[in-house]
Amino acid sequence: MKITYFLVSILLLASCSSENSSKKEGKFVSTVVANDENEAELKKELSEVEKEEKERLESEANNITTMSFDKLEHDFGKVKADTDNKTVFYVTNTGKKPLIIEGVSASCGCTTPTKPEQAIQPGKKDKIEVVFHPKPGQLKEQSKTVTVTANTDPKMVVLNIKAFVEEK
Repeated sequence: MKITYFLVSILLLASCSSENSSKKEGKFVSTVVANDENEAELKKELSEVEKEEKERLESEANNITTMSFDKLEHDFGKVKADTDNKTVFYVTNTGKKPLIIEGVSASCGCTTPTKPEQAIQPGKKDKIEVVFHPKPGQLKEQSKTVTVTANTDPKMVVLNIKAFVEEK
């Protein structure tokens, strides 16, 4: 991807520069000439970009681990509107590298997840707390999701919560 952007940038610079082009018979003719020296420079820069990208991918691959949850869904059952309803999802690092929970996000503002702040070491577990606070207008069957992003493959896991909300 970086290589493509790099090549497009070079082409745009070469084609847009007024110093490197002249108008001849209504057509623009570039005065930039490819030679062995600038081709060698381009190949060197492309090689460096490829090397950096390869190192980045290897670094990411070396830090991948696995995780499991005690449950992927929680049913609160019947709850009252405008109340806090809390559950905990326990996550275990089942891999060989530290597990880093990069983020947890809810599908609705009425759901607030809290992620572990520290890396979870191999074989250890921690918790993701989820508070569901339905508003008075959110009555009857409700389903919400919490997306967990981590240094795992797959990168994301979706946790589900549901409840039947009644008037207060």
